[in-house]
Amino acid sequence: MRAPAAAGAQAISTRTSMMPSARPSGHDKMNIAVLVSGGGNHQGAWRRAGSNIELANTPGFYVAFAQAAEAAKIDAIFFADIPSLDPKALGVNPVLNAFEPVVLTSYLAAFTSRVGLVSSVSTSFSEPYTVARQFASLDRVSGGRAGWNIVTSATGEKNYGATPLPDQDVRYAQAAEFVEIAKRLWDSWDQQTLKIDRASGQFGDIADIRPTDFHGKFFDVAGPLNIQRPPQGWPVLFQAGASPIGRGFAAETAEGVFTAQQTLEDSLEFARDMRARVSAAGRDPRRVKLLLGITPIIGATEAEAKATERELGEFIDIKASLRKLNSYIPGVDLSGFDLDKPIPREALPDVSAVQGRQSRYKIFADLTLNDGWTLRELVKLTGRSDGHWTLTGSPEQIANQMAERFLADACDGYVVMPTYHPEGSGLFFSDVVPILQQRGLFRTEYEGTTLRSHLGLDIPERGARGI
Repeated sequence: MRAPAAAGAQAISTRTSMMPSARPSGHDKMNIAVLVSGGGNHQGAWRRAGSNIELANTPGFYVAFAQAAEAAKIDAIFFADIPSLDPKALGVNPVLNAFEPVVLTSYLAAFTSRVGLVSSVSTSFSEPYTVARQFASLDRVSGGRAGWNIVTSATGEKNYGATPLPDQDVRYAQAAEFVEIAKRLWDSWDQQTLKIDRASGQFGDIADIRPTDFHGKFFDVAGPLNIQRPPQGWPVLFQAGASPIGRGFAAETAEGVFTAQQTLEDSLEFARDMRARVSAAGRDPRRVKLLLGITPIIGATEAEAKATERELGEFIDIKASLRKLNSYIPGVDLSGFDLDKPIPREALPDVSAVQGRQSRYKIFADLTLNDGWTLRELVKLTGRSDGHWTLTGSPEQIANQMAERFLADACDGYVVMPTYHPEGSGLFFSDVVPILQQRGLFRTEYEGTTLRSHLGLDIPERGARGI
């Protein structure tokens, strides 16, 4: 059966308007994070009249967004990061990072008090001691709201020296060592290490400081950290890889997993597999949140939403989106193929041969091989949502579709990627969230002050690993 190019709002079951029923994985309320992109998460969204793209490189844009997310009781705002720039793409698309994520989230901490602040930092181009200091600091200045999206970069190496990036399995092995060191550094302090006893003259209990003394294949770090233990113990650890090796890494390490699936069946398969992997790693699957990326296009009515979708589609630059799609398909020059035919089967490599983003490649390969999508349809999907699930409809219809997958236990919540600004994010906060709240599927107030409390996660005990 041919999959739709964009998930419409038709044929949504009325059962999702009911109060939540028990989910096998527990948790009757979904978690929602919002990915912030100044131009919107649609390649052509910046071209719409009133997009406010001129403000996207200003701090005030992000302050207003963070405060709106907090007013809607969103769990966290999330910042992706790509440590490189494609000048060709910049010609037609606002692909540059307005700010480095840790710096920006530290700034936003001063203007917010509850919403979580998640920054992406690569283990490929950083040092564990530096990153441990950054996130300990962010967690402290934000009062316990920091999250780290752990990235194993597939591009950008030319900005950090001439050494080519290693294969995917080596990158993940390096990331595992990197994260283990960071945890040991955060654990080198106890929450009660500082005594500050003026009478006795004791400032800190040096017997309570644990050396790190890590000597591995990739890193040698003595420790201890020179910053107190974060309020959350560790920042909440997120990861986005959905390849087999990425799933294994997430099962061992992550507390939140960002993922991309087009269909309910694929979401269910991913959820079953991840929860089984987490259990096999000796961890509680209820303590690892599976968050599905979605790109909603919202209108007062379904017709209005579809009109907006058509308008946005007209702004997609085919050449730029083709280049981006080609970055997921190695060793093949897509520019030589007919846009209105599927990519030839023999031109597509086996997913195991892909050293970049395997899971994203698999989405496009499956749509070609299983559903007969043409190259043009894949290019438009890339420009529209980069392979994420697009929901198009009224606020009620968007809420229905979100509820359906959540109640099916196919995810624990969502990473909402607003397709366009300011209406896209504004309508989600003002119209969709209240519907989810009325149905008992999302909080009406924050119950705690930390990101861990929002996600229902405990503070890890010092030295804990299988949490």
